[in-house]
Amino acid sequence: MSHGRPGHAEPVKVSLEPAEGWHCTHSYYRFDREVLSRLSVAQRRAGAEQVIAALDPHGPEATSRLQTSLVSGHKADFGVMLMDAHPLKVEAINQRLLGSELGPAIVPTYSFVSVTEVSEYVPSVEQYAKRLVDEGETEGTPAFNAKVKAYNDREPFMRRQRLTPDLPPWPSTCFYPMNKKRKVGENWFTLPFAERNRLMAEHARSGMAFAGKVSQLITVGVGLDDWEWGVTLWGANPAFLKDIVYKMRFDEASARYAEFGAFYVSYIMSAHEMLQRCHVA
Repeated sequence: MSHGRPGHAEPVKVSLEPAEGWHCTHSYYRFDREVLSRLSVAQRRAGAEQVIAALDPHGPEATSRLQTSLVSGHKADFGVMLMDAHPLKVEAINQRLLGSELGPAIVPTYSFVSVTEVSEYVPSVEQYAKRLVDEGETEGTPAFNAKVKAYNDREPFMRRQRLTPDLPPWPSTCFYPMNKKRKVGENWFTLPFAERNRLMAEHARSGMAFAGKVSQLITVGVGLDDWEWGVTLWGANPAFLKDIVYKMRFDEASARYAEFGAFYVSYIMSAHEMLQRCHVA
């Protein structure tokens, strides 16, 4: 019970760090070849060393998660995914890139700012058990109990992976922002929670078919960026990224209620290899 003055709320803790989870920024850049051509060999060499140091995931100023990739197509030359509890530590990497000797030739093309969270559609153990019953399982049977125990055992890991995820060691990745529709007759936010939960459960089952092939992270941009969610996919093979997006678009949650932004497909590599493949270093 609060012992504060009547009519006064408890003081709010002021911090840039979320109570749980991390800030996440996806940043994309291209190299201005004309500017690059005007840089001396010494400037390019020094700039490359500075970029490599800034994007070293094990460096002293690295964020909790840092991943560099070479972007396919003309949307960008390279991308950086950054995650940390402190947003200024995340932004510092962007400023180090732009402030390097190569900075005049590095042109930002797109960014998405978000935070990690545990979705309201991830069921508790009790909700998972109820879902099994709703799907025809008999409560108390050995099969039912085994499924509930397995879910209970992996629930803490699932929660941690959504808030402070380990990035999979897979070579290809895809990022895209998305919204849920607010159109007449297709307004996601006016649906009852039970209906939204049902649709998301169907969506999740489609994704589970790609276990061992694709890993997914959903981050939230509501109030932070132009789109509501960011979807990051990692694939053991690029074809799996195409396959999972195609399959999941037939789910009602996507087919009827989702809107998608631009897709950025890229290939994970070190900053040194990225610079080589971009013919910068």
